[in-house]
Amino acid sequence: MRIAAGVEYNGAAFNGWQIQDQGRSVQECVESALGRIADHPVRVACAGRTDAGVHALQQVVHFDTTAEREPHAWVLGGNVHLPPEVRILWAAAVDESFHARFSATGRCYRYLILNRTAAPAVYHRLLTWECRPLDVDRMRAAAGDLLGEHDFTSYRAVACQARSPVRELRRLEIRRQGDLVFLEVSANAFLYHMVRNIAGVLMTIGMGKEETGWARQVLEARDRTAGGVTAPADGLYLAGIDYPAGFDLPQRQIEHWLLCQV
Repeated sequence: MRIAAGVEYNGAAFNGWQIQDQGRSVQECVESALGRIADHPVRVACAGRTDAGVHALQQVVHFDTTAEREPHAWVLGGNVHLPPEVRILWAAAVDESFHARFSATGRCYRYLILNRTAAPAVYHRLLTWECRPLDVDRMRAAAGDLLGEHDFTSYRAVACQARSPVRELRRLEIRRQGDLVFLEVSANAFLYHMVRNIAGVLMTIGMGKEETGWARQVLEARDRTAGGVTAPADGLYLAGIDYPAGFDLPQRQIEHWLLCQV
């Protein structure tokens, strides 16, 4: 039997999603918890690996099991064995053709910036802080040049191992609510550090350090050194994964003042 599940986590406590030789990972916590419910070792595949410090509102995973359990048993039982920074939101039996990563048709990330003089205290490590004023109109004007299918070599990390740098950026919205600046980015897939690099370039433009056309200049250079600005991981959230309707996976509405639509 193949099971899909939605997972939420606070990435500040982890060295990223993927199991590593050193450091705590979200994957090992999830596999350990689900393995105790299945009563056998469990290996999960995820929709998108996140880096150290990056959070997830709706990571999607799948795993195969010989154990027969009700969906709520995976959720309630799994959460008993998870640390407080990780929670399973839902679980559902899926067809064996489903793959959390390869069946996905799109991903959405949100990047949250606290734009005020003082750094966050209550939301420390949950927001990126920028004390210099950000002009959202300038950032929006620059963002339009990145929409569509492009070679995003300039916006991926040097260590990125993706075979192709071409991605389709479907949506890039920027808005402000008081001291909070929201970036919401959707694409068919993302490159390593792509969202953080886009955020870094747009924040630089929002500060007035570069003109609005700089985002396109960086894109067209196809050279990572042309941009060179990687925003911190603190404010980055994997917000959702898109799948064909035929899989009929549960959808979760995110209701939180930090993450709401405005």
